[in-house]
Amino acid sequence: MTEDWTRSLREAVAEAEALIADPPFDITEQERAEGYDYLAGSIRSSIQAAFDYDLVHPVLMNGTHQYARQGLDNPDAIYFNAYLTEGGTYEISGVRGTTADLSFQLMDGSYTAAGAPTTLAAFDDRELDIADDGSFTWRFGPELGLSKGSNLIIREVYNDWMAERRGSIRIQRLDTAGVPRPPLTREGVQKRYDVAAKALTTRIRTWFEFPKWFTYPEPVNTLTPPRQTPGGLASQYSALGHYALRDDQALVVTVPVCDDAAYQAIQLGSKWYVSTDYEHYQSSLTAAQSQADPDGMFRYVISTRNPGIANWLDTTNHASGVIMLRWQHIGRQLGPTDGPSVELVAHDDLARSLPYYDDNLVTAEQYAARIADRQVGIAQRMIS
Repeated sequence: MTEDWTRSLREAVAEAEALIADPPFDITEQERAEGYDYLAGSIRSSIQAAFDYDLVHPVLMNGTHQYARQGLDNPDAIYFNAYLTEGGTYEISGVRGTTADLSFQLMDGSYTAAGAPTTLAAFDDRELDIADDGSFTWRFGPELGLSKGSNLIIREVYNDWMAERRGSIRIQRLDTAGVPRPPLTREGVQKRYDVAAKALTTRIRTWFEFPKWFTYPEPVNTLTPPRQTPGGLASQYSALGHYALRDDQALVVTVPVCDDAAYQAIQLGSKWYVSTDYEHYQSSLTAAQSQADPDGMFRYVISTRNPGIANWLDTTNHASGVIMLRWQHIGRQLGPTDGPSVELVAHDDLARSLPYYDDNLVTAEQYAARIADRQVGIAQRMIS
């Protein structure tokens, strides 16, 4: 008789597929294909999280990237996370790279369809004692109120994809150092399949709910003022919104250049609440990738048709989707005057809405070079 170790995961995959096949929003055939791609990445990350999960000897996992998207993932970020437990003493060590931001967030759980967990600690590299060679160490333990399932998230965020380089980071549980991992057992392996199963369906259901709370309550084709990111870092601000455009329309988003933020960016996302293809399309832009006008403003154009300007955000054939602006590693609080204004215009009338239109123009060859740079930039940092 064949032993059925993987039943829970197979059943969860079937349940997740049913959720993808009949989502709580209308989808096109392209969006349906993207949904099944999203499902594949979710299966991959759920299995990784379950089988890399080790409370005795935790490791930093990279479970969110261009092949496994979730939660309106940031195109400019490398994400790491590790699961912790009560009573443990931990050391995070590494060498600071040259990225615009390196931030740490410790939560008492994971995101679920019921909401975001409580943040126990949140800070960026400015609070670390970094040596001249870039090395650093952070030790923490029970004093932070850790419990079983506490989750550490580390974000390494790029402003300039081509010039900046990631550092190195590791985690070690000090009070269990030197203790070998016990041999595998059937009970232990089956439990990991069960964990992967639960993680998969939770992941799909969670990101169905978040945009209902934070994005879609806003009027279409508008953006909020900068606010501290819901469920995110205390040192990160964001502006949220969603768009719905005909082929003959464009959305002009104007936002001041923020010299007090080491990282500033804008991105588009799909109905699945994930980033759209940012490697092969210009569906996101950082400050370093954007062209600033002489009056100190970034002016972005969101449209399906290419308007031939530098700051075009390609909807990748999505007539509707989500928008997010981020500011990180900031030196002051942000207010409404730091945030975006939005104008819905006819695509053919864009020149009237862009006061420096002639300076914003790019040729087809220049745009192709931009895409080539994006492909190289992602390849240089990819660790999936």
